[in-house]
Amino acid sequence: MNTPLSQFIKQRPHLIWYTKNYDGLDAESIVEATLNYGDWDDVQELIKILGMKKTAQIFREKSKPDKFGRQNYDSRVKNYFQLYFGKYVKHA
Repeated sequence: MNTPLSQFIKQRPHLIWYTKNYDGLDAESIVEATLNYGDWDDVQELIKILGMKKTAQIFREKSKPDKFGRQNYDSRVKNYFQLYFGKYVKHA
């Protein structure tokens, strides 16, 4: 699959160092890697591709702890983007 999202991550292999299967990555994995490890330009490009609302929706869903209390966002990143998306995207 050659989507804008897969092209985005193929151009940033340092964000997803644990796989070369860029086409097999879902949007949730790409959002997580970009918010955790990308720079501000990466984040802004991701938002251009997915849209602010969709990016915020994915972040909000995946930053909640699972049944074992785990989630994959760095605590500082999680705090920042909770504030950022809270300001720019209201909950549905």
